[in-house]
Amino acid sequence: MKILVLNAGSSSQKSRLYEVPGALPELAPTPLWQADADWTHNQGTTELKITTAGGVTLEESLPTDARPEVITHMLKALWSGKTQVIAQASDIDIVGHRVVHGGQEFEESTLVTPEVKAAIKRLAVLAPVHNPANLEGIEAIERILPSVPQVAVFDTAFHRQMPLPAVVYPVPYEWFEQGIRRYGFHGISHQYCSHRAAQLLGKDLAALRLVTCHLGNGCSLAAIRDGHSIDTTMGFTPMEGLMMGSRSGSVDPGILLYLQQQKGYPVAQLDSILNKASGLKGIAGLADMRGVLHAMQEGNAQARLAFDMFVHRLRYYIGAMLATLGGLDALVFAGGIGENSADVRAAACESFAFLGLKLDLQKNAQSPADQFISAADSAVPVLIVSTQEDWAIAQECWKLA
Repeated sequence: MKILVLNAGSSSQKSRLYEVPGALPELAPTPLWQADADWTHNQGTTELKITTAGGVTLEESLPTDARPEVITHMLKALWSGKTQVIAQASDIDIVGHRVVHGGQEFEESTLVTPEVKAAIKRLAVLAPVHNPANLEGIEAIERILPSVPQVAVFDTAFHRQMPLPAVVYPVPYEWFEQGIRRYGFHGISHQYCSHRAAQLLGKDLAALRLVTCHLGNGCSLAAIRDGHSIDTTMGFTPMEGLMMGSRSGSVDPGILLYLQQQKGYPVAQLDSILNKASGLKGIAGLADMRGVLHAMQEGNAQARLAFDMFVHRLRYYIGAMLATLGGLDALVFAGGIGENSADVRAAACESFAFLGLKLDLQKNAQSPADQFISAADSAVPVLIVSTQEDWAIAQECWKLA
């Protein structure tokens, strides 16, 4: 079975083609073909890189940043040109899409129908940066491969079994009845990381208490018990919780009321500031942790403050997840920062030495993928897991095919 995965970001598009000859393999296979489109460097253009399992690479700069056009151009490279890996478009058996917000409607992955598309569109008000991009990918495939089944894999689905005390906000109960509740995000990553951690630990996931830390441009933690998410840091939208690259994370809502009522800030401006000009970027002027660390090493005081704030929030929320779980069998780091920043991991873990948690500093410095970085005598294992969201989406497609 050939499974195409489209993982749309706000300013990027990742695509992968997997071949699953029979039963699902235990470990993520190398994609037959992978393409990454990025339109953050120059407005109106897209940087495209395509790589095949055979080692062929194609890099292009396209004179458009329109997602449907980019997807159409990108997919043609699957069955034509030097990166061709299939004979024709119809060789693709099924297509899976990451969809950020599934609301209350979707507790699991589902085949795309007109009703599912309408729900994704309706829920875009809760994820305005992501759901429209996810929908564009679905509609592009409908034009190119109209007879191929498509699957929507929701980032919120993994968190749908959280208990009500973790889900309901302390506001008028009618709001909850109207759908205002904690949904949680990064569920595809948290679910994959929990399964991979159980494999590496050699234990049954159903018997484990895990804290998974997905730290990238967007950041969230999940408390996982018996294979289910029982608490998470993101909430009604992907803005709540940890400090992020350009998102604020949790702030006192009174600040927003003050800025509206006393300073005249319009809602659209506050929305833009909280999503695009806060977090690391708001404090240090840099949304990338690597840039923050470099500036910190050069003596930049605001970069140091941004790093310290990020670590403070990370420790704070790890502690909250620990309290929810009532114990810890492993701490898992994933995502761009989680997998690559030894400084962030070391600083975060330092506060939990009282649990007997101890890092192997040499291993941690090497940032090894899918390995333990805790010391041999650590009471709590600490792991880095290279999150494979695209493969997790492919697995859901295989189950529904």
